Amino acid sequence: TILGETHEEEDEILPRKDYESLDYDRCINDPYLEVLESMDNKKAQRYEAVKWVMVFAIGVCTGLVGLFVDFFVRLFTQLKFRVVQSSVEECTEKGCLALSLLELLGFNLTFVFLASLLVLIQPVAAGSGIPEIKCYLNGVKVPGVVRLRTVVCKALGVLFSVAGGLFVGKEGPMIHSGAVVGAGLPQFQSISLRKIQFNFPYFRSDRDKRDFVSAGAAAGVAAAFGAPIGGTLFSLEEGSSFWNQGLTWKVLFCSMAATFTLNFFRSGIQFGSWGSFQLPGLLNFGEFKCSESDKKCHLWTAVDLGFFILMGIVGGLLGATFNCLNKRLAKYRMRNVHPKPKLVRVLESLLLSLTTTVVVFVASMVLGECRQMSSTSHSGNDTLSLQGMSEDVNSSIKTFFCPNETYNDMATLFFNPQESAILQLFHQDGTFSPVTLSLFFLLYFLLSCWTYGISVPSGLFVPSLLCGAAFGRLVANLLKSYIGLDHIYSGTFALIGAAAFLGGVVRMTISLTVILIESTNEITYGLPIMITLMVAKWTGDFFNKGIYDIHVNLRGVPLLEWETEVEMDKLRASDIMEPNLTYVYPHTRIQSLVSILRTTVHHAFPVVTENRGNEREFMKGNQLISNNIKFKKSSILTRAGEQRKRSQSMKSYPSSELRNMCDEHIATEEPPEKEDLLQQMLERRYTPYPNLYPDQSPSEEWTMEERFRPLTFHGLILRSQLVTLLVRGVCYSESQSSASQPRLSHAEMSEDYPRYPDIHDLDLTLLNPRMIVDVTPYMNPSPFAVSPNTHVSQVFNLFRTMGLRHLPVVNAVGEIVGIITRHNLTHEFLQARLRQHYQTI
Repeated sequence: TILGETHEEEDEILPRKDYESLDYDRCINDPYLEVLESMDNKKAQRYEAVKWVMVFAIGVCTGLVGLFVDFFVRLFTQLKFRVVQSSVEECTEKGCLALSLLELLGFNLTFVFLASLLVLIQPVAAGSGIPEIKCYLNGVKVPGVVRLRTVVCKALGVLFSVAGGLFVGKEGPMIHSGAVVGAGLPQFQSISLRKIQFNFPYFRSDRDKRDFVSAGAAAGVAAAFGAPIGGTLFSLEEGSSFWNQGLTWKVLFCSMAATFTLNFFRSGIQFGSWGSFQLPGLLNFGEFKCSESDKKCHLWTAVDLGFFILMGIVGGLLGATFNCLNKRLAKYRMRNVHPKPKLVRVLESLLLSLTTTVVVFVASMVLGECRQMSSTSHSGNDTLSLQGMSEDVNSSIKTFFCPNETYNDMATLFFNPQESAILQLFHQDGTFSPVTLSLFFLLYFLLSCWTYGISVPSGLFVPSLLCGAAFGRLVANLLKSYIGLDHIYSGTFALIGAAAFLGGVVRMTISLTVILIESTNEITYGLPIMITLMVAKWTGDFFNKGIYDIHVNLRGVPLLEWETEVEMDKLRASDIMEPNLTYVYPHTRIQSLVSILRTTVHHAFPVVTENRGNEREFMKGNQLISNNIKFKKSSILTRAGEQRKRSQSMKSYPSSELRNMCDEHIATEEPPEKEDLLQQMLERRYTPYPNLYPDQSPSEEWTMEERFRPLTFHGLILRSQLVTLLVRGVCYSESQSSASQPRLSHAEMSEDYPRYPDIHDLDLTLLNPRMIVDVTPYMNPSPFAVSPNTHVSQVFNLFRTMGLRHLPVVNAVGEIVGIITRHNLTHEFLQARLRQHYQTI
């Protein structure tokens, strides 16, 4: 949907979709600039204060969404486990365990079915939502990703997915939910609730909306992990392409608001002490400390760093394997599941739920080991609480299928909420056998890989942490049992294993390090976590990309990397630009505009005039052509005057040979008349070009000479602006002056933001197709532009740093020769052009 052709990735299995770019570059039509220019200092301060109020409200609302999801997940999960636990107790003695399995299947299948139905209502609610938000913050607008219906389906769907026993987490979808809150709350309107609208003129631009989405995504991370600083860094590292100092403070403030809102209500509901702030996030790792009776124990030592590095390597390999398998599954779904009726996606979710439930039940009954409890405290028939653990991290161990004074280590991991299982691996004083940990890791690895990508809302953070924690606990057990390293702390190795596997899957470094440090509340873990994540990322990057980048590439989203490769500087802007342009004239007939808009999908059009050798003849008898040529002459006169001023200012410089030569040349030459100078500039080309009247639409039947005629560039105008002008009837007749055309204010132009009417849905029968539209008051006359000889690295840095949407390529005489969009800067496209460059050498 952007200027330029769509390019497919080599690895693509389906045609690449067209994604609209967000208009982050501020042009003359930006409502934000109009608001600021019309403000005095007090009003500007008031406007900035409204921004701070908005980010605070986003943080509070995101925290409340997290509270809603957490409350109902706990409610449904406790209800399910209570019924299943009672059934298992009775059927263990009576021999009717099949009935217990059927009851568990009934709960899980019902919850997963509801989650799948919600995804059918809003398909973009599937998955974690992090790839979509990453694309949005990178500058690509994924349809429906920040709608109110999306966050409703996401929040309800994830609680059903988690309660349904799938190996998914609710922390990832919290990031998506926070981003949706950030996008919608400052707008004070919703497409889903059309009747609820407020006259709120602020923040009506993609740039402001992007900033609020950044704050909402950070608030989602902060609410999920109780890590406001980690959330801010996540939004910076993994999401936003464009950042500034003022945004940093607002995002951190929003994250703090989300963390403490969730902490306040969770602590009050769970402990009854309102205002105590004891539960900072949805996932808490608890306090890591050695037993007071074990004097040899240390959280970690310098010797352990060698093991941590090896665990990082293994974690990177496991993460690369996970990503490779999940990519193959995603491709299979795209070929064989998605093209079929939507009911097939629901059936796949139900099949996965059935498989997961049976595997969990059978593994706990058959593969689990009954292990002796060293110290216990009875709190029920099947559930015992561990002594020596604080109340915050006290988790239940299961005695399913085991005699008295023993517990089932496999059931303890499978028949608990995932957060409780993580706490078991981090803090449980008892032991899990190496066989149990190996089998649990293998089963959880395979089922998690299958789960991520099905049509239910699902997160990947918690399953990866749990899978990695089992891996780390297995390493600790092996080191203790076979090498005799009794000083090591098993919880530390479980934490490092979780970090290694999660880092190998998602390939995050800075933000993930801070998130884990804030979640453990133990700064001494900073160095081992950082080293482990770096090693895991380097190892995994050797084989493939992170899981989110893989899914972004499979969807064909033109995501821009942080920088280009060094060898790309062999290319110039002329090598990657799109030379086949669709353009409009400063004064164009309605029938031409309608034809252009209906026959193309571009979202911006250059405003140009043609260079002809016989323009005076064209001006006779045609008011439309005359208006266009007059506009070009006035623009050229303006540029000529600026050049004359610059040349005159050279005389004020210190004397030099160059100045003397210029003075002698000027003295021997009579100054030309103003009209003669203009005519020379207009008639610098004498080749006759085909005649094209501005009331004719660009045609695919043009010859190469017609397509690449010299065009003087005057500015850019967006599709949304042209549609708005047509809808509001902004035009004039040929018998009138262009000054008679109605003028629209910025507020009127942005009234339909962010969803402008579609040209195909408009009834334009009331408009006279011979009427003329003057687009010059609404175009951007000074967009960023580059020379055809500019290095690709400079083009890329300008495009990404300034958040551009379209980058015209203009030669030295002011003629547009091409245009560069996001598609022309993707890694795959640059690689293809580089290969062509080598072939032509």
